[in-house]
Amino acid sequence: MLQIEHVSKQYKTGDFVQQALDDVSVNLRDNEFVAILGPSGSGKTTLLNIIGGLDRYDSGDLIINGTSTKKYKDRDWDSYRNHTVGFVFQSYNLIPHQTILSNVELALTISGVSRKERHIRAVKALEQVGLGEHVNKRPNQLSGGQMQRVAIARALVNNPSILLADEPTGALDSETSVQIMDLLKEVAKDRLVVMVTHNPELAHQYATRIVELHDGVILSDSNPVVEEEVPKEQAQHRTFGKASMGLLTSLSLSFNNLRTKKARTLLTSFAGSIGIIGIALILSVSTGVNRYIDNIQRETMTSYPITIQEQSFDLNKIMDSAQESEKEAKSHKDLKAIYPDDSSIKGASSLTSSITQNNLTGFKKYLDNPKSEIHQYVGSVGIQYSYDTKFAVFGHDPEGKLVSADKVTMGAQDTGSAASQMASANTNSDMGDIQSMQMSHLTGKTDKNKAPEIFGEIMPGADAKTTISKVVTDNYQVVDGSWPKAKDQVVLVLDKNNQIPVTSLYKLGVLPSNQYSDIMSKLNSGQEVETDTSPIDYSKVMQQKLSMVPAADQYVKGDDGHYRYIGDNADEMAKVADKAMPLQIVGVVRPNEDAKATPLKVGVGYTRQLTDYLIDQAKTSPIVTDQEADQDHSVLNGMAFAPADDAAKASDAKDYIASLGVSQKASMAQGFMSGSSAGVQMGAGSQGSAATAPSEQASASGAMAEQQTAQAFDQYIATAPQDVLVAIYNQYVSTGTYADNLSDFGMVSRNAPSRISIYTDSFENKNSVGDAIKHYNDKASEKNKIVYTDYVGLMMNSVTTIINVITYVLIAFVGVSLVVSSIMIGIITYISVLERTKEIGILRAMGASKRNVSNVFNAETGIIGLLAGLLGVGITLLLIIPANSIMHHFMGTTEVNAALPVSGGVALVVLSVVLTLIGGLIPSRKAAKQDPATALRTE
Repeated sequence: MLQIEHVSKQYKTGDFVQQALDDVSVNLRDNEFVAILGPSGSGKTTLLNIIGGLDRYDSGDLIINGTSTKKYKDRDWDSYRNHTVGFVFQSYNLIPHQTILSNVELALTISGVSRKERHIRAVKALEQVGLGEHVNKRPNQLSGGQMQRVAIARALVNNPSILLADEPTGALDSETSVQIMDLLKEVAKDRLVVMVTHNPELAHQYATRIVELHDGVILSDSNPVVEEEVPKEQAQHRTFGKASMGLLTSLSLSFNNLRTKKARTLLTSFAGSIGIIGIALILSVSTGVNRYIDNIQRETMTSYPITIQEQSFDLNKIMDSAQESEKEAKSHKDLKAIYPDDSSIKGASSLTSSITQNNLTGFKKYLDNPKSEIHQYVGSVGIQYSYDTKFAVFGHDPEGKLVSADKVTMGAQDTGSAASQMASANTNSDMGDIQSMQMSHLTGKTDKNKAPEIFGEIMPGADAKTTISKVVTDNYQVVDGSWPKAKDQVVLVLDKNNQIPVTSLYKLGVLPSNQYSDIMSKLNSGQEVETDTSPIDYSKVMQQKLSMVPAADQYVKGDDGHYRYIGDNADEMAKVADKAMPLQIVGVVRPNEDAKATPLKVGVGYTRQLTDYLIDQAKTSPIVTDQEADQDHSVLNGMAFAPADDAAKASDAKDYIASLGVSQKASMAQGFMSGSSAGVQMGAGSQGSAATAPSEQASASGAMAEQQTAQAFDQYIATAPQDVLVAIYNQYVSTGTYADNLSDFGMVSRNAPSRISIYTDSFENKNSVGDAIKHYNDKASEKNKIVYTDYVGLMMNSVTTIINVITYVLIAFVGVSLVVSSIMIGIITYISVLERTKEIGILRAMGASKRNVSNVFNAETGIIGLLAGLLGVGITLLLIIPANSIMHHFMGTTEVNAALPVSGGVALVVLSVVLTLIGGLIPSRKAAKQDPATALRTE
């Protein structure tokens, strides 16, 4: 019988005292199922912990079968928990890095039961709870109900006389709860089961006795023990034996823990071995650093390929100009006069004149030839070709409004586009994207109908069969959904913090477009802006419907046979978008924490299959077919691309104006008269005539109707001088070129990529690729020579200096390495204690003593020290070989040979173990002093 006599328990926090139990007395039979009910804070868990020996009472006595526990010390309580009590917790409290068999064996292990016997008993216990087929699984491979069954098997494996269950069904569904309660009811047939629960229904259904607590006092007892059942003998002080965990058991538990954290164990051991390596062979430090540099080459090359743009800067020319300006400035000897500084003008001139047009078509032919010299240096990622496909993407915001992925609100000027593009470039672009932006600003080249900035192609594999490059899949993780597998599938790309620019969400229609309009309006007026940054579910984004409209489909053919651009007309584009190819967001991805390369821009990623589709679609589109049929005239207005002279331009201007509607003609008239010097002069010189300038008539009347403005403009154009008509042609009519039109319509040739990226696996191969391009240029004509900037080469100019600094730092580090190693191992062990606090609580709950816990962590530090010593000696022996070769080469003698004596190697291993044990002594003592009840509550 278990007797609780006048037990009280207080918790003190500063001056605050909480009475958890107040003179509680209750007797529990050897065979019954007792449910303890009560609200939170009533003392239920405290009473359960006191019964289980996890917590100590302040006064009273706990008597177990005539044995008083008043004088119990820590080791007595440890033995009591190990031999008499079994625990079942709400959160299961299984050790995650152990199999369920090992979890169940744990109590037997602490008891000192032999390996063979505890295996048999643990398997039997698991079979009793219906888990005989899952013995080799780990807890994270089981359901909640199964994990609770494991906890019950662990509690019963030592055949305790008391089973304590703290909210055993609190984390389970109702069906599983019933199964667990049936199991506990079966267990209660031959032992005492005490269960704390908040569920009165289960308690009344299964328990044979219900005790209600409130504010640390028993309010009711449904089946109290009558006086005749209480033993008359006076309680005596006795022990329950002793828990026994040997050194081998401690080593086994520590080894299993370290084995589940191989990477950290290896890194910790390597860090601890640095001092050993330094003592054994200080001359090997530089070689070690160079090996490290060699190991990171492939990762660096993946992030920084050799990139060749369609247009590129000749950086050498810019640098030469800057150096020339510097020399000229230094040449001024007389400092008594003022010298105008024209360096900014010369710099701008050298910048614009350094822009080179690369013939990527010819260079691609060279790359496509498998016999070309360059292929022997190309890395595993291969050669990637990028194409500037043109398309628009539309969607509907939560309010049903049509939005564009390029400028959010259809039919309105996107005042925030420049800012959002610049933010995108600053955060998401690679070197090539930034160079492209700079190039467009300098050349003034328009890029009508270009793809939305937030869309980017996912790097494909080196072979045609691989949709997504291994570089992408290795460095990105799919947080929801999957990678795209078809042309109409895309993924949302987040940054490492799971973030995406809020402007991108407006452009995709995930957030209401009216919010975006309000933000832009406030920005323009200088008001403070607040944005909606509340979290968005992955499912909401993946359910967003998008439509992809190729550039060619943004033009419609009129009755006059000419095509009209409708890309800025919301109503017409809404109809086109409804019939366009839908894009499905099939996944959400983000870079891994340890990502070495992040080639995807934050936004939306699509596959090369979509690029191929757009290229093929543009090639066969009606507008491209019609334009290719007449390469002299624009299909947009029928005008010639290159009028023969000014007279032809004047004639085309008249024809163009005559084809305009009244509103368009009036708008042109007002714009031309207000913005053109010719228009002002014309207006001033036409006073009183029938062809009076529209601007003059407008100022006279103040509100001339469109019809009147258009008629007046027609009258003026009929007699306008040729130079004015040529000005109108250049400003309003100029049709550009045949190539410009095809580009605007989305026509792309696979033989003319906009960018070529060549990936290598090492700096040496990168330099060889540069040499191969030089050899190509030597044979190419002047206009076909390739100009590019090797940003990696510029970045690596200071590598030699960095290596030297690292070498000096490591040499200085060797002098204090032993002390640092000891401190480091102590810190790592302390972290391990913090990580395994709950495991410590589990061990203590099953009867492990403070010494047992301390031995577990001492064994762990000893294993790490042994590994560190062996690793240090092994690395030193390996480094001696290249170190000797280098010394032989540079010293010109073979007489100097580094060697590590066997006795020295053994001494270093022993020293490593001793140092790590010393370093882990304080953390292991801290682990041993953990209060078991507090440790079990730690997450």
